[in-house]
Amino acid sequence: MKKRIFFKVFGGIVVLLLLLAVVFLLFSFGTIKKHHLNTLALELENIGRTLDVRIFDYLDRDLLPELEGFLREHGKKIGARLTVIDPEGVVKADSDQDPATMEGHRFRPEISEALAGRVGRSLRYSSTLKTRMLYVALPLERDGRIEGVLRLSLFVRDIEVLLKAIRRDIGRAVAILIGLSILAAFLFSRSLTRPMRQLIKASRQVAAGDFSARVRVRSADEWKELAASFNAMTAEVKALFDDLKKRKEELDNIMASMQEGLLVLDQAGRITLSNRSARDLIGLDVLEGKYFWEVVRMTAFVDLIGRVKEEKVNLTEEVRFGEKSVLCRAAFLPTQNGAVVTLQDISEIQNLARIKKDFVLNVAHELRTPLTAIKGYAETLEDSADEKTRNYVLTIIRHTDRLIRIVEDLISLATLEEKGVALSLESVGLKEIAENVIQLFEPRAREKNLQLTLDAAPDLPAVEGDPFRLEQLLLNLVDNAVKYTEKGGVHVALAREPGGVAIEVSDTGIGIPEEEQGRVFERFYVVDKSRSRKGGGTGLGLSIVKHIILLHGGRIDLKSAPGAGSTFRVSLPAAASSK
Repeated sequence: MKKRIFFKVFGGIVVLLLLLAVVFLLFSFGTIKKHHLNTLALELENIGRTLDVRIFDYLDRDLLPELEGFLREHGKKIGARLTVIDPEGVVKADSDQDPATMEGHRFRPEISEALAGRVGRSLRYSSTLKTRMLYVALPLERDGRIEGVLRLSLFVRDIEVLLKAIRRDIGRAVAILIGLSILAAFLFSRSLTRPMRQLIKASRQVAAGDFSARVRVRSADEWKELAASFNAMTAEVKALFDDLKKRKEELDNIMASMQEGLLVLDQAGRITLSNRSARDLIGLDVLEGKYFWEVVRMTAFVDLIGRVKEEKVNLTEEVRFGEKSVLCRAAFLPTQNGAVVTLQDISEIQNLARIKKDFVLNVAHELRTPLTAIKGYAETLEDSADEKTRNYVLTIIRHTDRLIRIVEDLISLATLEEKGVALSLESVGLKEIAENVIQLFEPRAREKNLQLTLDAAPDLPAVEGDPFRLEQLLLNLVDNAVKYTEKGGVHVALAREPGGVAIEVSDTGIGIPEEEQGRVFERFYVVDKSRSRKGGGTGLGLSIVKHIILLHGGRIDLKSAPGAGSTFRVSLPAAASSK
């Protein structure tokens, strides 16, 4: 580790110096070369301008051999090659080559520039001399007309020699700098790694799980501050790790002890966490890392998770897992845009409930016939009984009627709870049904000095429903209201609401405590048991009401307080023809 850190620091410095040296070398080489070439080009340009008069004299007299001699003479003096080219690019004379063997120069870059009236310059490879040349082309201009081009060219060997010498000197300087830098980097790296070795050793101990590791540095610099920070961090990490370990153990124990299955899903639908109950229920040993639709191929379950993530709500739904009935509760996790799902196997509960319901229904059917016979015989005895025995007979008849009502309610409730129960649907006017129910309970209301009133809106739409079941609904609501009201009255209101009809049955009776309002729709549940027995209540009326409302696609709400009466509000959808 020490060597790796040493070479990182050392190598970084060396690479940086090399890069700086290369940049300096390239920059200086390019600048010197450019400056030298510009100087040579200016010298050639000045020389060329002194020759144009003599060249025009030879051209005007068409003395091309003499012109070539003139170019060779001056070319040797200045150490350059001279060439005269006409406007068509044809070489008229050259100091080094036979013009007859030379190709056209019209499209050479420096010639094109000169024919355009500018001084042309070019540093390129000469196909004639097979070497790199510096070309300067001057327009031979007279009376505003370009009559040819004088091109001067030089070999670039001299500047190459100069550049090689410069590179050699710069190389020596760079070598000296690198040597000094290596020594400085070595000393710096060695001083840097001394306290670092302790940090590395302590870090390895912490990584291995030993949080007791500490770093002690004698120097009073930043290393000492770093060591103190490391020691404080290690202590804090140890405390956090211990707390996290404790929480994880608690969570693992809780998950292992849960009878319900638990699944945690991430944003993509992958299972990130599960417990043993979930794995046993699904039938796989490993669930983590798999998509939930791969391990649970039930459409209802997939749709449930989709709705929870899309609507960001908590939902509960019963799903069939093969032969098992599973209650799935799914909750949205906003922090990771996922979901947590609990799976409860309710197959046994449902079987027990079905057995219980079948038993109650069978008992009810078996009791119906003997109870009817008992009531018939009791009514016969009533006619011939004396005054003393008549009270006994009336008690028998009253309790028989109560048992018969319980039996009828049990059979009715069992029928409503059956899946796929058929309703005789038709367009129903609730006002007529409500009037019949009010008329039926008026005698009982008068006996208790209660006001029984009906208020129906004139624009009341019809509802699509089963008239028998809707009448049964109103009968139970009004029966409860009259039964539990001792003074005041019972009011039934029918009103139009958006998309349907609202039925309100209000009373001024004893009221229902808030903590019991959620249970009044359970079967056999009564708030005041003594009053219920006295009034002949069965505890099934509101349960029947709830099932009738659910079958019609409606809802029921309750507002009540002890001593302030109760109001049951039923909302039913209007018939399609009345909307």
